[in-house]
Amino acid sequence: MSFPARSWRPLALVAAALMLAACGGEPAPMQMPAPEVTVVTLKAQPVPLVRELAGRTVPFVVAEVRPQATGLVQQRLFDEGGLVKAGQVLYQLDDASYRAARDAAAANLARARASAESARLAAQRSTELVAAKLVSQQDHERALAAAAEAAADVAAYRAALQSAEVNLGYTRISSPIAGRAGKSSVTQGALVTANQAQALVTVQQLDPMYVDLSQSAAELLQLRKDIEAGRVEQDGIAARIVLEDGSEYPHAGALEFTDVTVDPGTGSYALRVRVPNPDNLLLPGMYVRAVVELGVRNDGVLAPQQGITRDPKGHATAMVVNAEGKVEARVVQASRTVGDQWLVDSGLQAGERVIVEGLQKVQPGADARAVEAGAAPAAGANAE
Repeated sequence: MSFPARSWRPLALVAAALMLAACGGEPAPMQMPAPEVTVVTLKAQPVPLVRELAGRTVPFVVAEVRPQATGLVQQRLFDEGGLVKAGQVLYQLDDASYRAARDAAAANLARARASAESARLAAQRSTELVAAKLVSQQDHERALAAAAEAAADVAAYRAALQSAEVNLGYTRISSPIAGRAGKSSVTQGALVTANQAQALVTVQQLDPMYVDLSQSAAELLQLRKDIEAGRVEQDGIAARIVLEDGSEYPHAGALEFTDVTVDPGTGSYALRVRVPNPDNLLLPGMYVRAVVELGVRNDGVLAPQQGITRDPKGHATAMVVNAEGKVEARVVQASRTVGDQWLVDSGLQAGERVIVEGLQKVQPGADARAVEAGAAPAAGANAE
């Protein structure tokens, strides 16, 4: 009796199973392949240490113009909000009384010069006569003293004339700096007094412009330690300015100075950045952000943020695949971010492979098959 070919297959499988059971054998366990994880190999590279700080714009030079003479304002000789030059006359005061005082001082000086000339000639004649013993020595000394007194009067009246001319010049109130004039606090006909508290107008030089910032004192101490240890190089400090609307200011700035005092209330210190402002785009009091490059770490190691996690104690940790293909856990110290990466201070070194994908598949001590991020998939990986 013959059977179809298909009916032999199940019978053969059953027979094989019976023979294996009769021999007392067990099937060999199947070994699971190591899970595949995506890694990023760390590299040492120069890393700029960048810090974004908030600040306000401040004029480069500010001059509050006040009168040094008392009088009525005859004219305002500038446009509010316009540009003025250094030495340009801004206000003209009524100078009639100052001109009269100047003229009186000039007349007094002329009279003193005439008296001095007369006294000089008298002293000269007395010198000739005393030599011939035609006048007494006492009269001669009086003539010399009168000449000296007349010369001193000339000097005093000359000084009085100079003072009168200075006071007359104060009636023309000029700008001490070049810049943009603000709103005038007085109009024509207003009475102003010498050295009054209220400024007539404020002139501000807006090119260049200052940006006042503040930074944590703790960051400053860490930066100085890194520089002294040779981990960070600093060759000038540059800054990029970001405006309030998020756009970047087209001109870069440079650090002008850092304050030597730390604010006890905030624990921060002040920095001032000098920025060109040829188009007057920056105005005093604007809120801006400055991206300041504090230095460069030549051997910096950057680790992807997705490869750094927190353990239950709050410590930053990373999983790496070592040279033997084993997974290791590392405690990482990272002080700052650079873009979408952490700048590693300790815990990881250049050349190590940090797991960025597949962390849920592995645990410390387990085997893992590392695939570099961005690498092309193996041939046939998607074949079925």
